[in-house]
Amino acid sequence: MSAPISSEAPAIPQEADVPIPATSNSPTKAPAALSNKKPTDDETQKSAAIVPGGEPIATLPIKTPFVAPLSASVPPPPPTLTAAQQEKYDLVLATVSNWTVVPEKAGKASPTSPITDDERIWLTRECILRYLRATKWSEPEASKRLLDTLTWRREYGVESHTADYISPENETGKQVIIGFDNAARPCLYLNPAKQNTQRSERQIQHLVFMLERVIDLTGPGQETLSLLVNFKSSSNSSGPNVSQGRQVLNILQTHYPERLGRALVINVPWFVWGFFKIITPFIDPLTREKLKFNEDLRSHIPKAHLLSGFGGDVNFEYDHSIYWPSLIKLAEDRRAAQKARWVQAGKRVGENEGYLKGGDQESLVGSEKALEVLAKQEDPKQDADLDEKKLEATPDVAGLKIVE
Repeated sequence: MSAPISSEAPAIPQEADVPIPATSNSPTKAPAALSNKKPTDDETQKSAAIVPGGEPIATLPIKTPFVAPLSASVPPPPPTLTAAQQEKYDLVLATVSNWTVVPEKAGKASPTSPITDDERIWLTRECILRYLRATKWSEPEASKRLLDTLTWRREYGVESHTADYISPENETGKQVIIGFDNAARPCLYLNPAKQNTQRSERQIQHLVFMLERVIDLTGPGQETLSLLVNFKSSSNSSGPNVSQGRQVLNILQTHYPERLGRALVINVPWFVWGFFKIITPFIDPLTREKLKFNEDLRSHIPKAHLLSGFGGDVNFEYDHSIYWPSLIKLAEDRRAAQKARWVQAGKRVGENEGYLKGGDQESLVGSEKALEVLAKQEDPKQDADLDEKKLEATPDVAGLKIVE
């Protein structure tokens, strides 16, 4: 992970497919997305298989992440808030906007320090709504859980676990982010058979690190991910134990609510069935509904974005020296672009993720200006009344006598 970004708008990485966002003086509609342009149906998987002459070779293995979903993969539209839900959202937004400090760790006597820009940008409109949905629209509980997560992120060290620190855990490619499903969710593959380290806290930190990178790669309009687990050739010792399983569940359900779109599990051996039987009571019912076992993954993910080992057409070969720096740079570039857009739009808590991700959604400032214009269009008499009042308040200087 990169060092914290300064409060000044950083320069947007200038890649061939990365248009530069507008300057801070330009309208606040989202600049072009960082690598979020829609490719053709075969452009994505061929992009990593280009020889020096520029011609794609179908048999050349892909070794880097895909940058965008296929044009046919589109997120579903977000649900419209009811008046009551909007009111609860406004209450939570007002609460979190007033936060000036965050505890360093859990506990009533914990010291606090000022809230950072990275923590404020994390408090997007969609983030607040995710916590409201997770708490069944309880405004006090959602506010409490948001602060608890900010505290946990500090105490757990989410921002301080660097790519170099996590790198040894992924040398065999036991976790890979590549491709997007039918709803444009980025796909995170777990391959327990490729386990290369002993059970430790860093294994959990590795999963959290990869979850953060998946979130970096979500595009406009998509907040969730697809989790794919292949237990083929795995052993009882290569998977998590019950204690690790419960720890992972607690992290996912408490600090990443509403982030799992679908979990697809294949080649499940008998000992994994036993593990799931033990841990199922701790799984939230809504999360449980998203678990799918031994289904045809091609009904969930386009073959052009599905690894061949999972039934797709993607000829992927994991080379840590190529894949790892490529993933890290792609994620860092996305975060830098989002930070630049956030600074450009006024560094507001509750900013729209669609804008930050480079989509068509307006920023908060842009939305407010649009509402002002709409209000004037709906009440054209408003401007005339204001002009009349200004005229009445103007002194009549024509009849004033100048005293010498």
